[in-house]
Amino acid sequence: MLKHRGFPGRLPGTDFQFVIRRANKQGATKIIKRERFRDRAPADKRADAGFMAALWAQFGEEPFERGNLDAGRLSWLFGREVVPAEEPFDPASYDALLKIDLKKAQASFPEVFAAPEEFIWDDEDEEGDWA
Repeated sequence: MLKHRGFPGRLPGTDFQFVIRRANKQGATKIIKRERFRDRAPADKRADAGFMAALWAQFGEEPFERGNLDAGRLSWLFGREVVPAEEPFDPASYDALLKIDLKKAQASFPEVFAAPEEFIWDDEDEEGDWA
């Protein structure tokens, strides 16, 4: 499993996880398309925006390997802002390639692209995880 160095471990000040520490012995958790309802909590919406900002800062429009990115957090964006970058796509593989659908991402998260400085990730704790 590829570990994305420099990628924030979680949304600062929350328990919203962005990456996992180690591979699951039974295999990667399957990425699914989760429905985002309008009445989601503001914290959930902020976590989605923060994760998109981290993806954009780390990968831009280039395809990227799933690696240690959290399947649960990816699932909130999968099928809309984050799409498969290869066919056939294996949603239960750490090696699966994904990419950002820029037009959909800009429509869903205009704040990420209008004010990227709001999503600066520069504080690391002693373990190397992002605080």
